[in-house]
Amino acid sequence: MHGKTAAAASHPATIGGIGRPQFIAIIASLMALNALAIDIMLPAFPNIASGFGMADTTQVQFILLSYIIGFGGAQLFFGPVSDRFGRRMPLFFGIGLYAICSAAGALAPNFEALLALRLLQGIGAAATRVIAISVVRDTHSGRAMAATMSLVMMVFMVVPVFAPMIGQVIILGGDWHLIFVFMAAVSLLIGGWAMLQLPETLKPEN
Repeated sequence: MHGKTAAAASHPATIGGIGRPQFIAIIASLMALNALAIDIMLPAFPNIASGFGMADTTQVQFILLSYIIGFGGAQLFFGPVSDRFGRRMPLFFGIGLYAICSAAGALAPNFEALLALRLLQGIGAAATRVIAISVVRDTHSGRAMAATMSLVMMVFMVVPVFAPMIGQVIILGGDWHLIFVFMAAVSLLIGGWAMLQLPETLKPEN
């Protein structure tokens, strides 16, 4: 037990075959998909309301509510599933769902369809949040886990600062549909990165 604690506290140079900086970057990027889906939408609210001809522009806030409902509820599902089937399969299912619903959001024929897609997008994002934390717990313990999570959260907190600015730049260069295309592209890039570099961290006996 003492040897395990000492090893965990020493911050291993490699985690699952990849370097610690890359491991932290992947985990932070996975968690950042959730913040991106929330904050990048904020500048687009007036444009979305205008695009769907909404008389009551306050209804556009349901775009956030539907996403948060899906994100919050699905976390209860992905935890047990990732404990049963491992981390990778549920993670990539969630990223795939996130990417598909993001791309479909750009083609949503009406506001109700957009809300449904945002709900599903939130469900997909729940997998990235829950499993990213689970992967850290699989590979760290004690002070090493606390230190790694602190670094992950430092990177993660940058996203809410820059995401609204990215959304505003996209709107200035095009229309709100491109925000959904951007989210789909980013999620596919992060998912591909994780697929190539992030190993299965849950031991078969667990």
